[in-house]
Amino acid sequence: MDDDERRWIGGTLERLSHSAFRAKFELTAKDRAYARDKGKATIDRHAREMLRARVGDAEPRNDGRQTPWRGHPVFTAQHATATCCRGCIEKWHHIPKGRALTDAEVDRLADLVMAWIERDLVNHPVNQPAGPR
Repeated sequence: MDDDERRWIGGTLERLSHSAFRAKFELTAKDRAYARDKGKATIDRHAREMLRARVGDAEPRNDGRQTPWRGHPVFTAQHATATCCRGCIEKWHHIPKGRALTDAEVDRLADLVMAWIERDLVNHPVNQPAGPR
């Protein structure tokens, strides 16, 4: 990933953080454990496969309802990064509906999803001390 891509990801995550809806998402403890157990390479592969299968087509089946709200870290990250449906992708990422996503677009969106997951994992360390009781 080059510097331009890193800047795009950072800027996009910052922009998404100003949306009350997008900013409320975080991984569950179960999803964090799953992501850590499977490792970055596996979750990255899942992200690319899920994006291609669920939102990659020009007219995805059940568009707007095809991405579950939970059950896998990538699903949560898709909602947080507005990569959950073609409407959100068009609104937030300016990739028009009505045509299939290119491999480069899937890769870019998957990189964004992975950056969001990695940030969530960093913000919630495994041995995080318990809060005040």
